[in-house]
Amino acid sequence: MKRRRKDSRSRALVRQIAAWCLHYPDAELAQRMDLLRECLAEIAGTGAAKHLHHTLEHLAKTPAQQAEQHYIEVFDTSPRRGLYLTWYVHGDTRLRGGALAELAGVYRTHGYRIIGGELPDYLPALLEFSAGPRRREGERLLGRYRPAIEVLHRKLAEIETPYAPAVQAVLDAVPRQRESTAAPSQAPTEQVGLQPYPLTLQEGRR
Repeated sequence: MKRRRKDSRSRALVRQIAAWCLHYPDAELAQRMDLLRECLAEIAGTGAAKHLHHTLEHLAKTPAQQAEQHYIEVFDTSPRRGLYLTWYVHGDTRLRGGALAELAGVYRTHGYRIIGGELPDYLPALLEFSAGPRRREGERLLGRYRPAIEVLHRKLAEIETPYAPAVQAVLDAVPRQRESTAAPSQAPTEQVGLQPYPLTLQEGRR
């Protein structure tokens, strides 16, 4: 039982650290670097810790403006490297709206609110949710979208960005499930029918 609790905590720490590693590199992230290193020390010696250390070192050593520019180039210039998981499955189609509504409903049920004005399929938000009190539900959602995370990791590895190891750490902490939402090799391209998704959040990401 103690081993199981320890493993659960370790996976939660991996997901919490990864959530911040994939956060926009702003002043808030810089202020949390020491805390993130302390958390990383708790899982020292694991493969996930090695991956996360690589990304954290990039964030710590890269000048702020350069780090911001790299983040934008990696995640914001192409949806094929975006952090919005339902896109990999549904593209910009009507089905994506339903998937977003389902995720938002899960968050509301468990009292979780996204800080930053992001959609509910934003990977750092889902990682944070899965690191909190509702770890089992969070792991279920991450397991469902594991194929999308795998595609994201492959795309990041192709351009050799320091963010790829952080996503690999996520995969290390996401159990495989029999029922998952497969990500097609190319996202659907239907553009009509997807309405802007309303979600009241507390503050902007940047």
